[in-house]
Amino acid sequence: MLYIGVDLGTSAVKLLLMDEKGDIKKIVSKEYPLYFPHPGWSEQHPEDWFTQSVEGIKELTSECDKSQVAGISFGGQMHGLVILDKDDQVIRPAILWNDGRTTEETDYLNNEIGKETLSKYTANIAFTGFTAPKILWVKKNEPENFAKITKIMLPKDYLAYCLSGSFCSDYSDASGMLLMDVEHKCWSKEMMDICGVTEEQLPKLYESYEVVGSLKPEVAAELGLFENVKIIAGAGDNAAAAVGTGTVGDGRCNISLGTSGTIFISSANFGVDKNNALHSFAHADGHYHLMGCMLSAASCNKWWAEEILHTDDFAAEQKDITKLGENHVFYLPYLMGERSPHNDPYARATFTGMTMDTTRADMMQAVLEGVVFALRDSLEIAKSLGIKIERTKICGGGAKSPLWRKMIANIMNLKVDIIESEEGPALGGAILAAVGCGEYESVEEAADKLVKIVDTVEPEAELVEKYEKRYQEFRQIYPALKPVFPHIQ
Repeated sequence: MLYIGVDLGTSAVKLLLMDEKGDIKKIVSKEYPLYFPHPGWSEQHPEDWFTQSVEGIKELTSECDKSQVAGISFGGQMHGLVILDKDDQVIRPAILWNDGRTTEETDYLNNEIGKETLSKYTANIAFTGFTAPKILWVKKNEPENFAKITKIMLPKDYLAYCLSGSFCSDYSDASGMLLMDVEHKCWSKEMMDICGVTEEQLPKLYESYEVVGSLKPEVAAELGLFENVKIIAGAGDNAAAAVGTGTVGDGRCNISLGTSGTIFISSANFGVDKNNALHSFAHADGHYHLMGCMLSAASCNKWWAEEILHTDDFAAEQKDITKLGENHVFYLPYLMGERSPHNDPYARATFTGMTMDTTRADMMQAVLEGVVFALRDSLEIAKSLGIKIERTKICGGGAKSPLWRKMIANIMNLKVDIIESEEGPALGGAILAAVGCGEYESVEEAADKLVKIVDTVEPEAELVEKYEKRYQEFRQIYPALKPVFPHIQ
């Protein structure tokens, strides 16, 4: 049988066709526009997602036996607000995860409702990217649109709705809305009241691997597929990527070095750190996960190389970096503020420690190390909860750098497992589709059988010791500069 995974990204939809053995048969990508109507705003037209996904599925299945396509599932950009009226028409463009218009609403939730109260209701505090602040923004600034809302959904759930007619979401993606009681896996009545919405306006919740419906007849006809193709709920992009890297079950870790960076720790049990520095979300395997998210990771490398050094030859810039653990230059990677663990929109990127003998390679090294030091900040919080991590998977564009992988192994003192096929949320979506169609009994069984480790980077005792000293120095820089940041915007 064949399974389709759909990764609904911010700039493009990536579609992957996988067989029951986990072999990837074809990958297709279709782009769509991103709109910035005001400084700090970020929007897309949901209709574009569906149009491009339909075209992508047609291309993806053009050379296969269409009768073998059994299921479709998703990984999708989280937190985006999609609202429909009583006629199922999109009311306004979707407000995306990286939209920054909700500062006032976020401050209201964190300071007036209170972080402790929010954590009690949802296991999380408010961030500008989350969905609940966006709902409050629409309520205040576009009351005529707010009054029309019949359905509230997340980006990937709009695709599921268009394909199947099922008004649904999954627990992992819904965890990032600040509307769900994560521990008990249900909508929070208190948060609905705060936002002025009803449960009827919110989708029915499923586990990520559960079947939510099948293709609508008219959609099946357009795609050239059978109506009995199952639609499986899917997951938020990070949870889907974790499935694609085999980061399921208890105490497993995945580090993603994409435009943003994440450290994702799967857990059999629900847990929240005392300061809500990490996100506490449901996982696509039916359990839970903790996640630290930094806003600028591989984008720091791209910015430094392309904007400052005017080169895109990243490998050439890294070849002169040889003195690991001995660099006296430090870099704070906060180009866009920071989410985990500081939750500080005013934080900024800085270089510290330069002298007359500082070299170009030292600066490049500091950028790469700074990203890993910042990810370790989140790892330390997970460890403070008693979570023991000995190894991690790695994915994202930055994971292609052998030097960066070596830094992760030694700065974090973790074994870094390299997997055979790093296709992120699209592969995770295909695996969830296979589980939903009964090919595997559980997400864990599927991941164990389908995700293959091809190499491991081991930490080196001498380097670990050197980097421990450097990390302890690094972690003093942000607290020292924090009072300054609001005054240099």
